[in-house]
Amino acid sequence: MEPGHHAPRRYGYRWPMRVAIVGAGWAGMAAAVRATQAGHRAIVFEAARAVGGRARALNSTLPDGRPVVLDNGQHILIGAYTRTLELMRTVGADPASHLLRLPLDLRFPDGEGLYLPAWPSPLDALAGMATAQGWNGRDRWSLLRASVGWQLAGFRCVPGTSVATLCRSLSPTVIASLIDPLCVSALNTPAERACGQVFLTVLRDSLFGGRGSSNLLLPTTDLATLFPATAAQWLHARGAELRTGARVAALQVDDTGGPNGPRWHVDGEAFDAVIWATSCSNAASALTGSSQDAPETIANSLRAWAGTASALQFEAIATVYAYAPTAALPRPMVALRSDAAHPAQFVFDRGRLDGQHGLLAFVVSASEGDKSALEHQVLNQARTQLGLELVPVQTVVEKRATFACTPAVQRPPLAIAPGLWACGDYVAGPYPATLEGAVRSGTDAAAQLGKAVH
Repeated sequence: MEPGHHAPRRYGYRWPMRVAIVGAGWAGMAAAVRATQAGHRAIVFEAARAVGGRARALNSTLPDGRPVVLDNGQHILIGAYTRTLELMRTVGADPASHLLRLPLDLRFPDGEGLYLPAWPSPLDALAGMATAQGWNGRDRWSLLRASVGWQLAGFRCVPGTSVATLCRSLSPTVIASLIDPLCVSALNTPAERACGQVFLTVLRDSLFGGRGSSNLLLPTTDLATLFPATAAQWLHARGAELRTGARVAALQVDDTGGPNGPRWHVDGEAFDAVIWATSCSNAASALTGSSQDAPETIANSLRAWAGTASALQFEAIATVYAYAPTAALPRPMVALRSDAAHPAQFVFDRGRLDGQHGLLAFVVSASEGDKSALEHQVLNQARTQLGLELVPVQTVVEKRATFACTPAVQRPPLAIAPGLWACGDYVAGPYPATLEGAVRSGTDAAAQLGKAVH
């Protein structure tokens, strides 16, 4: 039986519902906010003591002994992240106060690369192509021709197409200064292995998505305050419950076939529905365990979903925080020329973002290798490309940061079994593993509450 498909029976759900949400990352908190808005009683279980999942705040110390608040990986948003921005406004985290909005800027330290002026779309993209430093006429024409072709095709490509194949008509300069950095930052997968269709979706919604959609939105506060911690306060004020330090050990189902559908039990506590919002590996393991005692039809769905989730491959992301008292960049975010010896693709000036002067954050997407060796390479990259001598502060490596967004990847669906849904940036959807992808899956899962299932 395919995951998300169940025996032909209909359940009607009572309203409001008592809903368990397992996991307080961005997807889980998004689901909790939307469920609460709809009038349901949301109870959130989180194994950690803090909310936010892989996008949360960290406490650290600068070389001079001063305390500093970092993030568990440097993140950015873009103007096309409509659901994330909407949800931030809902819980009281005003995007204008917490995000620095800038035109898309992929320029290197020497000024070469693409910069889009603050003009309406698609004029901003056309102007960026026309004025990109280090590009010649052939470079500009290759991108213009490809862009028109993508638009005429409705931003669709042949299934199984990689980004490298999709962009094979582009000049080497455009690939090196635009496609490669965009691909690895958005999909966290190198162009030769990345899914062309997902990349086209990102391009459609950002570069060609309307005024401001391509803007960079750089956090000026820690990631917890940006949404999950603020959402926790909003939920508490509205009667929802957040249980931190509460690792769920058992998920069981009582499929009595009553008018309200199956009753789910989270560690023995009964719920009308469950939204599972943990990491992919945790979800697969938990649902496989739950299938042992479930009725056959539900057990088949649990195992099928877990099998699809377990087949996903993952990529790492590293963030190297480094410091020097006078370190500063010409812009809040600067693109770097990346290769095997110089692994970082971007560097962020935290002094320009949150006032932590002298602190820089280097991002290595699709990172590989030893943590200490990676840190050494990045410090050398800062020396050769930025002319800065830096001292390491902390290096954060998320080994399973995102799923490998390859052309043939099969992502597990939103629906698992009657009354049970999954959400997370790895769940099936149009976006790669981004904050927007996580938020969309959470709001989509909450939207299913109370709907009849066939």
